[in-house]
Amino acid sequence: MSIHSFTKDKDLVTRSIAGETLIVPVRSGISDLDCTYVLNEVGSRVWELLDQRRPVDKIVEAICAEYDVPRDQAALDIGELLGSLETAGLIHPAGEAETSSMKSKSNP
Repeated sequence: MSIHSFTKDKDLVTRSIAGETLIVPVRSGISDLDCTYVLNEVGSRVWELLDQRRPVDKIVEAICAEYDVPRDQAALDIGELLGSLETAGLIHPAGEAETSSMKSKSNP
C-alpha cells in the first residue's frame, strides 16, 4: 500500500459495543443510519490504531503481534479494510482531510 497513514473523517459517530465498532456518517448534521458500518474485533483494533496516526506498516505489525496472524495475511486483510473505509469516505490519507478542510475555510 503506497499511502503511509490515514486519518478518520471528522463527520462520524462511533460506538464500541461487545467488541464491535459501529460507525455512522453524519451528513448535513444528521446521522445517516442507512450507511452504518460495523467492524469486527480485529477491524475495531485497526480503527483504534488509526487514532494514533500510525503508518500502515506499523498497524500491520501491531495486528500480527496481538492476533498471531502471518504478516502477509494481515497486510492483505488490513489493506482491503483500509481500502473499503477510504472508498466509503470514513478515512482519508493523512494530510488530505486537513488540507481540504483548510481550503474550504479559506474559500467560503
